[in-house]
Formats: sequence, structure tokens, C-alpha cells
Amino acid sequence: MSSLTASAHRRPARRTSAWIAAAAVGASLALSGFVAAPATAASTAQYTGIILGVGATESQRIVTWYSTADEEQLVQLAPSASVVNGEFPATAKTFTAAGSANITSVGGVNRHATLTGLEENTAYTYRVGSEGNWSMAYSFTTQSFDGDFDFLFFGDPQIGASGNVANDAAGWANTLDVALGANPTAELLVSGGDQVETANTEAQWDAFLASDKLRQYPWVATIGNHDVGGKAYEQHLYTPNTDRSAQYYANGDPASNTSGGDYWFIYKDVLFIDLNSNSYKTTDGTNGDAAHVAYVTDVINQHGAEAKHTVLVYHHAIYSAASHAKDADNKVRRVDFPTVFSNLGVDLVLQGHDHVYTRSYEIKNGEKANPDEQPGQDEIFVGPGGVVYMTANSASGSKYYDITAPDTSGTSGAGNGADPLNPSSYWYNSVQSQERTRSYVQVKVRDDKLIVEDIRSEASGSNPVLSVVDSVTINANHGDGQDIQVDVPESAPGEFGWTIDGTNRLVDLGTAEEKDNAYFTASGEINPITVTDTRKTHSGWSISASVGDFTDGTKVLSGKYLGWTPSVKEEGAGTIAGTPVASGYTGGTGLSQSRALAGAWNGHELGASKVGAGLELTFPNTTEKGAYRATLTLTALAG
Repeated sequence: MSSLTASAHRRPARRTSAWIAAAAVGASLALSGFVAAPATAASTAQYTGIILGVGATESQRIVTWYSTADEEQLVQLAPSASVVNGEFPATAKTFTAAGSANITSVGGVNRHATLTGLEENTAYTYRVGSEGNWSMAYSFTTQSFDGDFDFLFFGDPQIGASGNVANDAAGWANTLDVALGANPTAELLVSGGDQVETANTEAQWDAFLASDKLRQYPWVATIGNHDVGGKAYEQHLYTPNTDRSAQYYANGDPASNTSGGDYWFIYKDVLFIDLNSNSYKTTDGTNGDAAHVAYVTDVINQHGAEAKHTVLVYHHAIYSAASHAKDADNKVRRVDFPTVFSNLGVDLVLQGHDHVYTRSYEIKNGEKANPDEQPGQDEIFVGPGGVVYMTANSASGSKYYDITAPDTSGTSGAGNGADPLNPSSYWYNSVQSQERTRSYVQVKVRDDKLIVEDIRSEASGSNPVLSVVDSVTINANHGDGQDIQVDVPESAPGEFGWTIDGTNRLVDLGTAEEKDNAYFTASGEINPITVTDTRKTHSGWSISASVGDFTDGTKVLSGKYLGWTPSVKEEGAGTIAGTPVASGYTGGTGLSQSRALAGAWNGHELGASKVGAGLELTFPNTTEKGAYRATLTLTALAG
């Protein structure tokens, strides 16, 4: 009399980006996953300037770095929970890097890789390099891919502008620490340009990149006039969706030792467009504001409907109050840009360059849109075409410019006349502030409004660190109709589970029959298993099983003699039966190794199914008489 006991070991469902690896899973349900790069001879390359950049979507990041060796390099990435004592798991994902030789006196090469397929609300750990020679590991955390979020905007760090690189770097690092200490869940760090004072001076770049915050939060790079004169900006800060056509370079030559390009990306409900405002002249016919206008128009026409808000970022502040307020080039941009931005429905323009804080009135077509808007008004309801322009002060304290006085050149268009409501200010500015202390701008993206605050990162007189210089709520315009909005919360993640039919879970194979005076056989069926999968991730799953040896007291019958033929008894949940496994009587290991009973691929439909398997036990007739029993252990893998 032979019998078989089936016992269940159930595992809770988990959301993960890959199947969980398991040994000896049936070939018909081979697991897909991420495999680490094969081992190669250890490199001796050194890696510097590692920085985390923004990707094209919430599920991407770009990592850029310098290397002393021109060789194949990677970014290795894994959920932080799977990195134990600094060891990356075998399932770590790798991304091949691209790059080229550096066009700077420092030599070496630059590398960048785009990390894709990130999951929301997940902590990740990454490192760069190659097998046997990795950099230090760094971590970042993704947030929800929908809904409200905050980002931080930083005016010109311009490391080296004071003449003391160390002091500038310390001020910059402190602003990052203060800003992110107060806003640890901020999701983007947006640049106003001028990362450094001198374009290709690597000591300044090293100081700018010294803070680990730039390896933990994605940097949204912007080219300033101090960055544009060399390739170091492009080598250090690779950006997504970047058009490097000639018209987006100040000299019309992308192959020269200059940086340039316009780019865009969508993050949650915001379309960001970043311009190289150094390229503004139109005299040579290959570059200029006309090209930027065409670029912004094309991007918004193609992607504006995908976002609730549109934010433009570029370096040269066209509505500022200090040394650059009356620059001829800014007056050109002040004529070329505003009407187009109004017509395209831009909400907010973020700028740097003038090392002062300003916040404009609502501007429409190059004029103050609402004559009744008051200086410093803390809430505005913009009308159609209304745009707010903001200039950020220095985030490092390396340089400040004093506010200048209005003139009689007019109160619209390119003019720099006085504000009738506040004659000491320019006509276009609601707020002008120069405290000669470091600050940053926090932008809170909320359903139908943007809350913008300038915040001190160092004390100013009686105003402490983190006190607010200026705050405004910009309520979006909804036209003449009535927009209807509803927030849909995240649905329950669902569950993956299975149960065994029957009560005592004993599978009785009856009495074995002798065949050909050579072997015994017995057959039967496992109790059917009901599988339910309601996870909205539609991730794949599998159920596998193995059997131990049959025993009767001290007598043993190897489990390899048991084989099976899986089947789907009731279809659903994308279920596929595993491959039949023969008894190991004539060779092989049978079910003594884990074999797939059933499973489903990624993307399967949700629902329930019922699976079973016919069992066949074939074993030598030299086996001692007895009532043998073994345990079939079932394992569920939900990826």
C-alpha cells in the first residue's frame, strides 16, 4: 500500500519587478529576470563626478560620471532591500553605459546610462563601473508616479565665482542639506544654470558635485552662460529628450568645444521644457530665440495635453531687478518670448543669472495682465495667457547683485520703467528681494495650482534658516467652461493565493501493481489546487513542487520514482500547465527536484483557475514490502 501526503507552504504575494529566482523550475515556465553582467578581468579605472539626473519619465533616471579608463562600464541597480551588507543580489539589473573621451584638460572619458523600468515607492541602490571594480553604492527613492509632488529650484551655485572654491562649495552643500533636510520627499532638484564659474575648470565641477545629495535626488540641469563655453557641462550632465541641433548652440556648432541643446520631460502632471538661452542671436540664421520658440511650440503641441502644468526653465532672467535687468540680450528675449509663452499656456518660468530674487506679476503678451494685482499679492488667479516669471537668488552665496533702479524706457515690452503701484520696483515685478543670503525656491505642485516659495537656507538678520522670503499660490486658469476633476485613489493591490481542495489532503495511490516481473506501478491524482490572482500589476506567477523520499519506518523509496502530468482543470488567470515529468525509474530525477505545476506570464488576465496533476509512481520490484508515505511540498512564486 503506497500513499502520498500533500502539504502546502504558502508565501504571501509581493510586488516586484522580476520573477523570484528558484532552483529547478520546470522548463515550460522558465523564469525571466535580470542577470548581472558576466565576470571580467578587474578594471583599475577610477570613477568621479557621479550624479543622478532626471529621466524622460518618473520611471527613469540617468546616471552620469567620469572614468579614467575608456572601457565598457555599467550601472548596477537593485532594490535597496535586496542589497545586504553591500552585496548586490544576483537579480540586480545592469545598464550599459555610453559616452566618449573628455574634451577637457582633465582627460579620461565620460559615461552615462539611463535606468529604466523603475517602480514607484521603491528605494533603489546603485553603483557604477564594472565587475570587480565598482564605485561606492548610492541610493535614491521613487515616490508615487501620480498626484501631488514638490520640487526645489536653485539659483546659480556658480562655484568659484567668489574666488574661493572651498567656501562656495560649502555654501552650496549647506543649502542642499538645509533644503532637503526640510523637504526629504522633494522629487526633483531643478537648476537655474551656472553650476560653475569657469566652464572647463574641473576643480569647480568637483566642488559642485561633492555633495552626496546629488547622487540621491535627480538633478534637472540647465545651461548657464558660465557653463556654455566648454564641453564639461554636457560631459557631466546628460539630459533626456535632448535636441542638439545647431540652432540650440550659441555658435551654431554642436561639434565645437561648447555645450548646448534644448530638452523636455514629463514628471507626473508637469511638462518641463529646458532651453539653452545662451543661443539667442538671430544674425547667422542658424540659432536664436526663433528656434527656441519653435521648439517650445512643437513640444507643447505634442505633449502639453499629457500634463496639467507647463514649466519652462532657462538661465537668462528676462524679468529681473539687478545687474542684468537692462542687458540688451535680455531685452531681446523679453520681446521674443512672452507672447508665445502666453499663447501656449505656459504656467511658470524659472530663471537664474541675475543673483537676486524676483517674482513677476501675471504677465500676458509682454504686459501686466491684471492692473489690479497688488505688489506682493500672495494668491493670484491667472487668466488665459497669464504667466508668472521667477528669478532665483544664489544658492551657494558665491555672488550677489544689487537691485537696480527703473528708468523711463516704458512699462511693457522691453521697457524697464517703474511700477506705478511701487515706483522703486520694475513694472513687471510683484516682489524684488536682495538680502545677500543664500536661498532656494520650493514649488509645490497641487491639482490645479502651484505654490511657489522662496526660502532662506541661511539666516538673514532676525529671519532664521527656513523662514520664507516670499510665497505665492498660482491658481490655474480653466477657461470659460467648467472643468470637472476627480481624484481616483490607488485601488487595492489585490492578492495572489492558492488553496488545496479536499479535507485531509491525503492522496492515496492504492496498492502498487507488479509489471513484467520487473517493477511496480501506482497512479492517482493530486487534490486540485485553486489559484486566485487579483493583483493589478498583472505580474507572472508559478507553482512548483518537489517530493521527498517515501519512507516506512527505516525503509526508503526514492522520490525520484514519482512523475506527473500537470493539467488546467478550470481556466483563468492566464494559467498554463507545466510540462509532464516522467518517473526516474528509467533515468532522471522525477519529482525529487522542483518542477513546475502551473503558472502565468507577466500581463496575464486576472481571475481564478484550478490546476491538477496525474501522478505515476514506477519503482523496482526489489523494494521491500510496506506502506510508504512521502510529502509533496508546493511553492508559489509571485513576481
